[in-house]
Amino acid sequence: MTTSTPGQVDNSAYRTTIAIGASRPKQLAWYLVNIIFFKNPFNILSSVKVSLLKLFGARIGVGVLIKPSVNIKFPWKLEIGDHSWIGEEVWIDNLSEVIIGRNVTLSQGCLLLTGSHDHTRTTFDFLSGVIVLEDGAWIGARAIVAGGTTCRTHSILGMNSVAEKDLEPYTIYKGNPAVPVITRRIV
Repeated sequence: MTTSTPGQVDNSAYRTTIAIGASRPKQLAWYLVNIIFFKNPFNILSSVKVSLLKLFGARIGVGVLIKPSVNIKFPWKLEIGDHSWIGEEVWIDNLSEVIIGRNVTLSQGCLLLTGSHDHTRTTFDFLSGVIVLEDGAWIGARAIVAGGTTCRTHSILGMNSVAEKDLEPYTIYKGNPAVPVITRRIV
């Protein structure tokens, strides 16, 4: 056993506290399905992906479109509403629940990242929070949404932006950290 020096991280003391929510065989089966059907850039059949997500416990609405090269950590912790769109190379790293409303757009390469660590503790404790994307939200290309964040109805997170706090409805955010820049008007 190692001892940590005050003011320094000691990764040997780290212990995960995540509740995965599935048996080891189910996790292994999903790992293989995710590689073959989701991360694979040659698989363009969205309907097959939707069916597989449902088989593994995801709650999926009608008209959901899932593009190639998508990575989903745990489908049993995922909900996607009607007519939502998940673009190429989206990564849903859902160690906690990810709830995606209706008519939500996840643009290419965006990252929904529920997990992190407590950088103030020598034990680097695991932290995780639910992500909620309300109806009509749009997460821009290569943007990141952190755990514990709610993107309220019809908010937009601009490309390459980072949301670590809730986004207000009908507001467009840009930057790192994301700040409101304009009101979204839909005609």
